[in-house]
Amino acid sequence: MNAILPAQIVEFIAREIDTANFACLQLAGDASTRKYYRIACENQSRVLMSWEPFVDPARYPFLNVLAHFAEHNVRVPKVEAFAPELGVVLLEDLGDLTLERKFWENQEQNQALPYYTQAVDELIKIHFLASKPSGKSSLCQEIRFDSAKFMWEMNYAREHFLEKVGGITLSERDANTLQQEFLKICTVLDEQPKFVCHRDYHSRNLMLKLGRIYVIDFQDARLGPLQYDLVSLVHDSYVALSLESITAIKNDYLDKARQAGPAGAIRSDFEQIFKVQTLQRCFKACGSFSSFFNARNDTRYLKYLKNTALLVAQTLAQDGRYPLFTRLLNNHGLLEKDYESLCAP
Repeated sequence: MNAILPAQIVEFIAREIDTANFACLQLAGDASTRKYYRIACENQSRVLMSWEPFVDPARYPFLNVLAHFAEHNVRVPKVEAFAPELGVVLLEDLGDLTLERKFWENQEQNQALPYYTQAVDELIKIHFLASKPSGKSSLCQEIRFDSAKFMWEMNYAREHFLEKVGGITLSERDANTLQQEFLKICTVLDEQPKFVCHRDYHSRNLMLKLGRIYVIDFQDARLGPLQYDLVSLVHDSYVALSLESITAIKNDYLDKARQAGPAGAIRSDFEQIFKVQTLQRCFKACGSFSSFFNARNDTRYLKYLKNTALLVAQTLAQDGRYPLFTRLLNNHGLLEKDYESLCAP
């Protein structure tokens, strides 16, 4: 069944592919409000991304970051055409095979590791090649993670996960103490050297086409710690990487980063900061999964909550510097709760 598109978008597609004889199928969406359609004509296909209208293509985050990444040889989909007034971009079709799906296709994890090697290769390009100054302005080099942004993410998770899904009511004293603990985490991360980060570098945003990894969902890229994307990749809620696989991927990244990055990029405290970033990034993921349910009754992500919260709790226990944050996760049933039961009618 063809998806129904507004007449103006149908006309745009027909004009760009030089025929009105095409099939249109809506693809499964991600966590955002963007919509995607496969446009098929004879033996060719494209993907149409539809979102809100935009004014300046050069400053439109999706197109701006895509062009910057492509300039630095990061594998991203090619842009065929766009219509700012309609809010649509016609893209190369990368297919349906994500790294997540490739991971679960294999009975043994080591069969998926060569694809993670490719994912690391693309991440090295993003972190070091895309961070170099260039003659063109790029939004991903202009906006950054700072303490305020990290704090916003932590408080988003506090509201949606701890309070709304977890049912925790904080006293004024505990709320203030938790803010102090959050600020310690966020200040440490803000003090790290900053490089271009994808910001959502996980297995659902890495596509495989003809055996090669491509990067998608990059429009929120910004400057931040190297550890942010690496945590996203190896502590990905959508796959179950073993400790051996995580260690292999991290070592691969560190070896390549020492060669490709500037002197001092990989500091002696890299692993310590990695753990702090795990707290922040994975707690933020708990907030995102919870918010999809709270805001629009999207239950698809509830099944990822428990294991992600367990990782945060384990990392907190190893650290020992955030006692209230640790108690809140451990003493309110959040690590035992069946979140999928929230789906029940």
